[in-house]
Amino acid sequence: MRKLHVLMKKEELDGQRLDGKVVIVLDILFATTTIVAALSEGASEVWPALDGDAARALAQQQGDHPHLLAGELYAETLSGFAPATPLAVLARLPAQGRLIYATTNGTVALTRSQGAAQVYAAALLNAQAVVDHVARHHPDDTILVVCSGSADRFNLEDFYGAGYLVSLFRQAGVRDLTDAARAAEWMHAATDARACFNAARVGQRMLDKGLPEELDYAARKSVCSVVPQLVGGVLRPVTTAC
Repeated sequence: MRKLHVLMKKEELDGQRLDGKVVIVLDILFATTTIVAALSEGASEVWPALDGDAARALAQQQGDHPHLLAGELYAETLSGFAPATPLAVLARLPAQGRLIYATTNGTVALTRSQGAAQVYAAALLNAQAVVDHVARHHPDDTILVVCSGSADRFNLEDFYGAGYLVSLFRQAGVRDLTDAARAAEWMHAATDARACFNAARVGQRMLDKGLPEELDYAARKSVCSVVPQLVGGVLRPVTTAC
């Protein structure tokens, strides 16, 4: 790999040349965690949408195919949608169904990344599987780890997740890191996931909503082997085993 970059928030994608690069999108609380969970537990596909209206339009295209419409805007569940958190989605997802999914940040970041050569969704849950896949299949490509952030703001938990990915890429032999990538790696080494989530603004909001179990779920590291890839606007698992 030529270089490993970390972007602090999705808005930084606007100034990037994406052609020829591999983009890994993170939205730890909770979009990419939910995507990984859904595909790990039997969803056939995830269709990310920019907003609620776009998700409703996608849902109308499903016909008789089983699907779940889930989404949020500024952490509030959209009217007529299932909650956007991983355990809530898993409790409602039909077997082999599609997840039609709209979030404030993560699905927007994925959509904005589509100009890249390859786009993957990562979380703490599947970090090792993503790193293994990228190291094996894209050994000479520049890697761009994108923290989704929150409405043009930095999010602590995404930066922590980026640091975990950086640490795994370093173990895989990557040495050419930007300063942001080094900072993320150091931050990850200084704390654990649950402590990070407890301190983060989004994590505190989830605790206020009485959802500690969703944070516990998202804090698990490299327990899923699924690698979601975005192709033609749809996320599908490229592999279910390392």
